[in-house]
Amino acid sequence: MSGRRDPFDLTGRTAVITGARRGIGRAMAVALAGAGADVVGVSATASDADDVAREVGALGRGYTSMKVDFADREAVVAAGTELARLAPDILVNNAGTIERAPAAEHDLALWDRVLDVNLSSQFALTQLVARPMLARGSGKIVFTASLLSFQGGITVPGYAAAKSGIAGLTRALSNEWASQGVQVNAVAPGYIATDNTSALRADEVRSAAILDRIPAGRWGDASDLGGVVVFLASSASDYVTGAVVPVDGGWLGR
Repeated sequence: MSGRRDPFDLTGRTAVITGARRGIGRAMAVALAGAGADVVGVSATASDADDVAREVGALGRGYTSMKVDFADREAVVAAGTELARLAPDILVNNAGTIERAPAAEHDLALWDRVLDVNLSSQFALTQLVARPMLARGSGKIVFTASLLSFQGGITVPGYAAAKSGIAGLTRALSNEWASQGVQVNAVAPGYIATDNTSALRADEVRSAAILDRIPAGRWGDASDLGGVVVFLASSASDYVTGAVVPVDGGWLGR
């Protein structure tokens, strides 16, 4: 097999990752850099001095930050236009937010914000960044879905609706773009120990119930997403498209 390129090698490719500053996005950025990609990290509080910038740099890869408020449609469109000019090889849509309140009391402003950040902005950005990919006939797009792309959750109606929408959007875009050389897939993290799940982990009853259902017997770590995102961003997945891949310690199989 000498002389053949490693299908997981991302050397020479540029990956845009939204929500890259911490948690799952940071782990994805580091994993992609470890596979050889240069990284553009996009988030609401991005900085070239972030820990993720240092980690990517330590791997010998380039890192550029871009600050974007994903609740601001005009800012998202402006960012998408700028990113399209860079013509990246990979787009990882990971930015997101969550608001917890019982459905009967859930403020509509919170609903709107969650849908804007987690779904509408994802489409607006992807539409723009995908255009140069489609023009050249190659590209990899990865969304961060959720277990709530399959289930309803509790007290997070906007989040569940948005993440269900991400699963549908993944399939819809794949149906249009696979024939043009652009694969669109999603990763569905299970219960991962991040800021978004801190309230659940602090609730002893809920945390114990969650752990009891996970066959792997532990909360996931953000680094558990690294291998899957590298696979979906690489030529190893050229015949994988329209898929939502759970990384959940076996939760959905229980």
